[in-house]
Order: sequence, then structure tokens, then C-alpha cells
Amino acid sequence: MITLNKTSVLFICMGNICRSPTAEGVFRAQVKEAGLEATVEIDSAGTLGAHAGEPPDGRAREAAKDRGYDLSDLRARKVSALDFSRFDYVLAMDRDNLANLMKLCPPEYQSRVRLYLSYSRRYPNLEVPDPYYGGRLGFDQVLDMVEDAGKGLIREIGVRLQTAKA
Repeated sequence: MITLNKTSVLFICMGNICRSPTAEGVFRAQVKEAGLEATVEIDSAGTLGAHAGEPPDGRAREAAKDRGYDLSDLRARKVSALDFSRFDYVLAMDRDNLANLMKLCPPEYQSRVRLYLSYSRRYPNLEVPDPYYGGRLGFDQVLDMVEDAGKGLIREIGVRLQTAKA
């Protein structure tokens, strides 16, 4: 449910072990740095539940740790029907997951569902590639992309909060 004082963000990929937990961890740090941690709720999930309860992929944790992000407390979960009403932003890492989300999402909440990189200045409307079957460079690329998109989302949330106060 959208409130004027709190904003909620959900990051989505397929298994919730690489891209979406990386986006969650990075965005948590960005929100904290912006002084917005009291006003922004953040979570991540997957469109598939195969990894439910598992921590993020070790390579994702290692790459994130090398940049100062801690993903160790995160655990995978499957997106639920309630997430669409609960979160103001439901952000997919790629078009396949976006399409899967749109099939699940009730029509009244579809405006909340979009690609995460639509907030990026360097990678607008591109997909965050799945690094699972690749090497370290893929995980570093994911970090570059979600860091940039996070800056754009922080800007939007800041404007939204200022507008709500006016």
C-alpha cells in the first residue's frame, strides 16, 4: 500500500540468488547513505521458488563484499500475489521476468511493475544480464548496472517524498 511517508521497493529476478539480492543490498546501502532508511522498505524475490530459503550465490556475495555491500543476511523467496499491493515499486531485472510479473499482477497494480534499469542513466531500459553461468565479470557488470539504477530510483523517491510533504 502506498503511503505518503513510506515507500516500498521490491527487486525481482528469476531465482532471487544473483541479480535481485544484489540490487537489494546495493539499494539498501544507497538508501542509508541518502538518509532515507526510515522511509524506504526494501526486499527482493524471484519469479521461481526453486531457491527459496537459500542465501545469494557465493559469487554475488563475494563481488558485492568487494564493493562494500553485505548480502549475507538475505534469503531467496518467491514473489507472492500480495507483493503487488504491498510494494510501490516492483522492479524486474529483465523482460522475461517483467512479462512473468505482468501475468501475475492484478490490473490495478500493473503501473508499479517495470524494468529496474528504466531508472538508470547509463543503461536505460536495458536488461540486467543473468551472471549465473558466467564468471566474475558478469557479477561486476550487475553491480555497475544496479548501482547506477539505484541512483536514479533514489532521485525519484526523493522527489516523491518532497511532493508528498508539500
